[in-house]
Amino acid sequence: MPFSPAFRPRLIDALRGYTKSRWLADVGAGVTVGIVALPLAMAFAIASGLKPEAGLWTAIIAGFLISALGGANTQIGGPAGAFIVIVYGIVERYGVANLLISTACAGVILVLLGLFRLGTLVRFVPVSIVIGFTNGIAVLIALSQVKDWLGLSIDRMPGNFFSQVSTLAQHIGTFNPYAFGLGLACVALLFLWPRLFLKGSPVIRLMEGHTVRRFARVPAPVVALVALSLLAWGLRFPVETIGSRFGGIPQALPVFALPDFSWETVRLLVTPTLTIALLGAIESLLCARVADQLATDPHHKKHDPNQELMAQGAANMIVPFFGGMPATGTIARTVTNIRAGATSPVAGMVHALTLLAIVLVAAPLALHIPLAVLAGILLFVAWNMGEWHEFVRLKHFSNHYRLLMLGTFFLTVVFDLTVAVEVGLFMACALFVRRMSGLFRAVREPEPTPTPPGQRTVARWRLHGALFFGAAAKIDPIVQAVETGPPGMDVVLDACELVALDTTGLDALEQILKAVAARGGRMSVVNLHEQPRSLIERSGFADRLAAQGGASVDV
Repeated sequence: MPFSPAFRPRLIDALRGYTKSRWLADVGAGVTVGIVALPLAMAFAIASGLKPEAGLWTAIIAGFLISALGGANTQIGGPAGAFIVIVYGIVERYGVANLLISTACAGVILVLLGLFRLGTLVRFVPVSIVIGFTNGIAVLIALSQVKDWLGLSIDRMPGNFFSQVSTLAQHIGTFNPYAFGLGLACVALLFLWPRLFLKGSPVIRLMEGHTVRRFARVPAPVVALVALSLLAWGLRFPVETIGSRFGGIPQALPVFALPDFSWETVRLLVTPTLTIALLGAIESLLCARVADQLATDPHHKKHDPNQELMAQGAANMIVPFFGGMPATGTIARTVTNIRAGATSPVAGMVHALTLLAIVLVAAPLALHIPLAVLAGILLFVAWNMGEWHEFVRLKHFSNHYRLLMLGTFFLTVVFDLTVAVEVGLFMACALFVRRMSGLFRAVREPEPTPTPPGQRTVARWRLHGALFFGAAAKIDPIVQAVETGPPGMDVVLDACELVALDTTGLDALEQILKAVAARGGRMSVVNLHEQPRSLIERSGFADRLAAQGGASVDV
């Protein structure tokens, strides 16, 4: 693909003809998403083994940069649930300092992917693999929150699935019913709050329309966070809070600091760096596609995948120097942004500024947020993140699809995302080669009449599909027919349905030519399409056909 250093954020085009009404809509949407992002940013950071401010500053800095520099109208960037398992594993194995280096290096990779216009390559990842690892990550997120939901006394959770299950089982005796009740109430409130204001519900009948609309605008995570935190604080529930575990959130701007960087360290972080870059690219571009499908605003334009990758890369290059974590496009907040009426990237920038104002003004209040409530929020996120209906629909798909999806799912849960994606892509390629090879056929056409005495025998085969390395063995019957046929038999290959040819397939044709020439016959290849004809001519095979017995290539 051609190199294109063009850097044109969508914000430049979105501000053309920008009106006051659109500005008011963007500000309203941005404030709404900023409030929604507050509990999620803290919850994602804590679940990843980091301090809550790491998530907040990532949502603020990365969220602003992704909107200002990105290639989508309404995408919201920040910390994402998909990164929880990855970040926790990196912190557990390499430490926080190396997480920052991996994130910055992943940002460089994302920028390069965008500069070289490789954004469309992300779409080559099969949907079965995406669904498999998404569901696997959702399971791992839910499992990671069981500790805080049940209020178990565990100093630090291990990083792998079986060790986590074993640790939870060993400490089940420290179960805290207050924490469990708060987490359960949080999940129930998140589920019920939007349904309270559906048409025909008792709340709608009891309250007047204007009042109902005002309550309905309050995001469910904010309602759960505030109400349950006040309940736990007022009744003095013996549960762990942000203040008791982390000592609160700094009420000041983050300090720029360079991590301890060395090339020797970077060499050790190749795998986590590639994992962050790959997952960030997939999540951000999937999120942008979802936004394109949901957008109804007349000013909306389809996203530019390469510009979006450059913006994601720039954000991930900068955030680590302020103590942040990996960032990408976030589907839940993007959907909230669209439904709140956003029309341009301005909404995403307002969302970041809203978060900044909340942190600088209300940071001391975060001391009283119970971790069980944040665990409830993440359990709800994990449930919504997983595409569980796809397991039911598996019976409608092929065994190849089932193998890819279930294999990726179990590998994600039992091992990690990197192994799952690597093995999943390998299986996808292997299954694709097998399927494509199954589509190739070499069919011998019947001879219309017996060959009269004195005339040469002519055998015709029609080639169907793609003759490539996976299907080259299907040419062997033609070679055997030539070797066992009458001497001097001519062979005609009709390539009118041969759509593609590679060098291995060309070598198979060479074997036919050698067998025909050894028996004193001639070989012709007729009705070639452009790609096979071009390869045959460039390789010199056409000249070899003509040199042996006067055979020709008919195009």
